[in-house]
Amino acid sequence: MNGVSQGTEQVAGQGVLVWVGRKAIDAYSYVADLGALVYVALRELARPSPQGRGEAFRVISRQILFTGVDALPVVSAIALMLGLIIITQAGTQLPKVGAGDLVGNIIVVVVIRELGPLLTAFIVVGRSGTAITTELGNMRVGQEVTALELMGISVTRFIVMPRLVGMILSMICLTLYFDTVAVLGGFVVAKVKLTVPFAAFAHAVTQSLSLTDVIVTAAKGMLFGTAVAAICCHHGLSVQSSYTEVPQQTTKAMINSVTICLLLDILVTGTAYF
Repeated sequence: MNGVSQGTEQVAGQGVLVWVGRKAIDAYSYVADLGALVYVALRELARPSPQGRGEAFRVISRQILFTGVDALPVVSAIALMLGLIIITQAGTQLPKVGAGDLVGNIIVVVVIRELGPLLTAFIVVGRSGTAITTELGNMRVGQEVTALELMGISVTRFIVMPRLVGMILSMICLTLYFDTVAVLGGFVVAKVKLTVPFAAFAHAVTQSLSLTDVIVTAAKGMLFGTAVAAICCHHGLSVQSSYTEVPQQTTKAMINSVTICLLLDILVTGTAYF
């Protein structure tokens, strides 16, 4: 009996190791495919060829309009509410433990360093990421992508690269905008509820904010934009021949985008502040 149980445990252990190994290989292949897609897209951006430059610029402009400009109302609302919540909790709870002068640090650490870039990325994933995956998936099923390839038109140059560039620029701007609105929202509460003068509030924030914080926040926006665009384009172009695959790939793109953005956030934060 002991021999049978030990053999069963060994088989189960080997099964777990095989499963973990397959998942690790799949994850590596997935990340490698995304890296290759980004590399090819950036190479197309650097290529000086004038072919299709006007069309690529039009797609970039449209992507910036949809991802950045059209998202301003929802980004403003969420950033304002976040600033109100954080400053209310910090302004009412910190003085109870003798740490009322740490309000500026709380805003910088919580909003500007972490929640600002992450929430902006989540908003963009829900709005623009799903739209990109759905659009490219429908193009793949409708044979539009195949038609471009048969005409000798680079899919990466005319489909992936403009969306990647538009997403990166929009994400950086939206992240900085989100941080600004959240801080101003915090000041509104500090002024109305806590009667804190603007000079004192601004001094507390600027004293806690460093150039490193601004650079790291912008870097996170750039990395998140790159990851979201690459993932959504990859899954959109992975659709084969059925429209039922489009929502499946869209769901995978959303989950993977959120996961990779969180991993990138941990990596950047650990590199910059530890």
